[in-house]
Amino acid sequence: MSQAEAVDVATRAAERAPLEARVRPQTVPGFLALFRSEVGLTFRRVRTIALLAILAALPVLIGVVVKAETDGGSGGGPAFVAQVTQNGLFLVFTSLALTLPVFLPMSVGVVAGDAIAGEASGGTLRYLLVAPAGRTRLLAAKFTAALTYCLVATVVIALAALATGAALFPMGEVTLLSGDSIGPGEALLRAVLVAGVVALSLAGLVAIGLFVSTLTGSGIAAMATTVVLVITVQILDSFPQLHAVQPYLFSHQWLSFGDLLRSDMYWDNVLQDLGLQALYVAVFGSAAWARFTSRDISA
Repeated sequence: MSQAEAVDVATRAAERAPLEARVRPQTVPGFLALFRSEVGLTFRRVRTIALLAILAALPVLIGVVVKAETDGGSGGGPAFVAQVTQNGLFLVFTSLALTLPVFLPMSVGVVAGDAIAGEASGGTLRYLLVAPAGRTRLLAAKFTAALTYCLVATVVIALAALATGAALFPMGEVTLLSGDSIGPGEALLRAVLVAGVVALSLAGLVAIGLFVSTLTGSGIAAMATTVVLVITVQILDSFPQLHAVQPYLFSHQWLSFGDLLRSDMYWDNVLQDLGLQALYVAVFGSAAWARFTSRDISA
């Protein structure tokens, strides 16, 4: 590396160095400081802001389309789309159901795939490891920061849908999929519960994206690979001939939160989904750790 290149790399790393140089890796406050640094870096990026803006616009588009269709229930998709015209709060559940298969996981794939590879391609990864944080703690901070993005992205969709639903449709008692009605307060609590389940359902994808990110020094390649993987798994999950392997795909139970929209909430499929995500986190998180801690960092 020439002297000019070294100066350029050091300049790009300088924004992060002051905070992380003070991190004490053996303490909880030290990890929290590193985590706050990673979260701040993630949400300061123009790419992240653009992704969140797109996700916020989708519920508005969905609400306008449903409003324009005065007959409401003639289209395909989840069974509760028609409920939107009866109560705007249902737009929250509808928006999550329509964005979860593709748009939301694709944005998560971009963030998770860029976690390590983006630092390597930007030339800051080696300087990060000079700070006394350690590779394991840095990887853990990257993972929790990506999980934080999952939660924030889900909340952005839910809030945008709630605001759009209140503006376009009547609000009041919500009729559940079981035919029973609940008040707005309980319905909001169910919306919070559903948003939490959706965010946790993306944990397996975060672990996969992080593992892919440790395999390459190109942020673009890692992001593209993770996004393509999301699309591929969705396609595989649509073929009846693959029913034997579909229960093991990380996306198979993503829409199980619909079972929480009944008078008596059914938790079986939801717990299967969360258990599957935990398995993916354990497997691909371990693989990411093994790869990252043994990797020769040259950039």
